Amino acid sequence: MSIHQETGTFGVWDYLVFAGMLFISAAIGIYYAFSRGGRQTPKEFMVGDRQMTAMPVALSLTASFISAITVLGTPSEVYRFGAIFSMYAISQVLVVLITAEVFLPVFYKLGIASTYEYLELRFNKHIRLCGTILFIFQTILYTGIVIYAPALALNQVTGFDLWGAIIVTGVVCTFYCTMGGFKAVIWTDVFQIGIMVAGLLSVIIRAAEIQGGINNILNDSYHGGRLNFWDFNPNPLQRYSFWTIVIGGTFTSTSIYGINQSQVQRYIACKSRFQAKMSLYINLVGHWIILVCTVLCGLAIYSRYHDCDPWTSKKISAPDQLMPYLVMDILQDYPGLPGLFVACVYGGTLSTVSSSINALALVTIEDLIKPHFQSLSEKTLSWFLKGTSVLYGALCIGMAALASLVGVLLQAALSIFGIIGGPLLGLFSLGILAPFVNSMGAFVGLTAGFVISLWIGIGAQLYPPLPERTLPLSLNTYGCNITDFHHQANWNSTTETPFSTSPFQVHSAERTPLMDNWYSLSFMHFSTIGTLVTLLVGIIVSLLTGGRKQSLDDRLLLTKEDFLSNFDFLKREKLILNPQSYKKEDDGIDNPTFSYVEMHSTDENGKISRPY
Repeated sequence: MSIHQETGTFGVWDYLVFAGMLFISAAIGIYYAFSRGGRQTPKEFMVGDRQMTAMPVALSLTASFISAITVLGTPSEVYRFGAIFSMYAISQVLVVLITAEVFLPVFYKLGIASTYEYLELRFNKHIRLCGTILFIFQTILYTGIVIYAPALALNQVTGFDLWGAIIVTGVVCTFYCTMGGFKAVIWTDVFQIGIMVAGLLSVIIRAAEIQGGINNILNDSYHGGRLNFWDFNPNPLQRYSFWTIVIGGTFTSTSIYGINQSQVQRYIACKSRFQAKMSLYINLVGHWIILVCTVLCGLAIYSRYHDCDPWTSKKISAPDQLMPYLVMDILQDYPGLPGLFVACVYGGTLSTVSSSINALALVTIEDLIKPHFQSLSEKTLSWFLKGTSVLYGALCIGMAALASLVGVLLQAALSIFGIIGGPLLGLFSLGILAPFVNSMGAFVGLTAGFVISLWIGIGAQLYPPLPERTLPLSLNTYGCNITDFHHQANWNSTTETPFSTSPFQVHSAERTPLMDNWYSLSFMHFSTIGTLVTLLVGIIVSLLTGGRKQSLDDRLLLTKEDFLSNFDFLKREKLILNPQSYKKEDDGIDNPTFSYVEMHSTDENGKISRPY
């Protein structure tokens, strides 16, 4: 049953607001395509000529991480499992600290365009190829889910054709990525983060007005057991506890912020390392704002439907439709606001999909094409970049068809990042933090980590954990109108959680200890397991195969100087006697900050500069 049959309908103003968002996004792409007479170098297309400042990059980092999955999935999780999800705020602090102080310094001083180029510099080209292929596979899978999520929401809210919505999303994203390149992606992200916050705030404000204030929403949530912030159960099998969210969330998000090309590409495009670090810390504030908004939306859904759950009363067919259901219920009398919410969901999607397409195109050119065709002209490279953007746009639209099979959206997305991102995080950590790790250790560690996390992920898909592991909170239907409620389902029997709506689930009468323990591990820990197995196996194999004997360039490792450089501003006046002394040439210094301070003050920490 479509939501629009139960609640309000999409009006002309809603379509105008939504179309306006798509139009402005496309217009930004056209502007950057022609802003320099239609001539963009490959370097401008890929990393914005490394002249970005902290604020737009910070907003773009937030926008590309916050997808429709966050906007639809987080309120749904809060409604079903409680506000403990807000503990993600703590893990985000740890993620930003680790990224800014461990990964950023190394990637930035090397001046690389693709993070996987680091793997060849540190290990060899075969390890680089492994990392690149895993990234491409992970990103296409994830992007498919991101495109499918809002299309489903729009279909449920408005009756708009599901596949029409999917194709529109893919085409608009591919258009402005291909036309405008990296700068278009950054500035559309800045615009879309504003739309996202406006859409979420409109829901919160209206819900608070209907429910009699935020205090009433919190009161209903308290009595319904939703304000469960402090659950310190150390059991890693429990879906959400303080520890699974803080530890598992830190590993999962670090695999995105620390090493994922889509994010790294943004902060290394800043014109100085200080600006790059600032972009990460400002982005943290953006994350907290979105997290607070989505958690409040989840509590508002509970307050509104605490006595008549739309899911168990069959008014909606999946938990991820709760937010659109609430929107059409409470905003139907305000022309344009349902359209603003759908624009908010789509803003999340466009920002994430565009950054994925842009990163996929860059990685393909840098890691798969340029090493084999080094004599390509800039013009040919530009056409290759645009062609791969279109190709990946089409691939991601195709992957959205498969996304309809994966079940719970937020969980599916985090599981993909855990299964593939965890081992990759372990691989980069070995390279940056352990100088004795060699290419043999790195390869065996990566393989072991990937196999183990894939084993758990597939096991969890086939044999989802039982409710005593996932601990869903109670939902009630006693307040439902009996004429609308013919088929009452028992909550506990219908939510076996991870991927419980998956067609791959095996309905087994007899559960084994393997299913109840190993496969029941919280999906938040998939990344933790992948990273730790990769680290452990990589270190052991390297020590057994003579890793201590190798000599490495210090620039490939995290050094004491990288940390001390945080205090460069104290001595900058002494170092830069003539600030005009550097000159940026066509293919010379990428970042002026390093051209004088680092390259002329300490030789061994100079930046590798290479033409694009």
